[in-house]
Amino acid sequence: MANTKQIKDKLKNGNNKAISPIQKNYVSIEDYLRKHSKELQQALPKHMDSERLARVALTTMRQNPKLLQCSLPSLVGAILQAAQLGLEPNVLGHAYFIPYYSSKTRSYEVQFQIGYKGLLELVRRTGEIETIQAHEVCENDEFEYEYGINLTLKHKPALKNRGEAYAYYAVAKYKTGEYDFLVMGKEDIEKIRKRSKSPNNGPWVTDYDAMAKKTVIKQLCKYLPLSIEIQKAITADETTKREIAEDIALEIPDETDWETPVLVEDIGTENNEATENNETELDNKKVLKVFEE
Repeated sequence: MANTKQIKDKLKNGNNKAISPIQKNYVSIEDYLRKHSKELQQALPKHMDSERLARVALTTMRQNPKLLQCSLPSLVGAILQAAQLGLEPNVLGHAYFIPYYSSKTRSYEVQFQIGYKGLLELVRRTGEIETIQAHEVCENDEFEYEYGINLTLKHKPALKNRGEAYAYYAVAKYKTGEYDFLVMGKEDIEKIRKRSKSPNNGPWVTDYDAMAKKTVIKQLCKYLPLSIEIQKAITADETTKREIAEDIALEIPDETDWETPVLVEDIGTENNEATENNETELDNKKVLKVFEE
């Protein structure tokens, strides 16, 4: 990919034919992040810096060029979700930007996903929870649990040859010293994975155990004393934003039923590319107009 200065020089000199839609998207995103750094900083938690978020987001796009084939609204939406939640994309598994093709909008879009460690961070911010953790249970582990009046949870992992994971559990310890836990079998985890918009793409493929742990923690969170903001943030996980709002990360997610997403690399006839490029140009102009207002 040409560097940013080369791309901008070509745009300035009118040599647009040498610039791909992907390169234009990169420049648009970079310009937006720099132009609106103050607004981004206001949306960020105190421990995060807008310049660092911009660098991380641009690095993520350079590492995965498929993101630059996505519509500009969904790409910017994912960045703003990360900003408002204070989670850095693809850093230590805090959050992910997942590119996929939507047959309903007929365009590539970005799905924002909270990572396992990102979810732990959100829960800890509530101030009510001292610790929260999740573990896999394998075939050769010693494991026993019981719900009811006398809650019981005992897990002794085998030191070697643990076998396949067949269950996952999450445990939260309150600052009062009390505990809550939830156990899920792998079949239940699989049902949730298959309902995901990206079941065969991204961290569900590259980091299955982490996503399974995240899933059981999300289910446990339904019973924890979390703030409304954190609850909404967790609910908005794995959604796609196409319109930019002040509190985009805290909006109720789009409940539209999506068809099985197609991976970006699986799409690509010349006719499709021409159509999608035109649609992307229209989306980009629309979004950039909103930014300028």
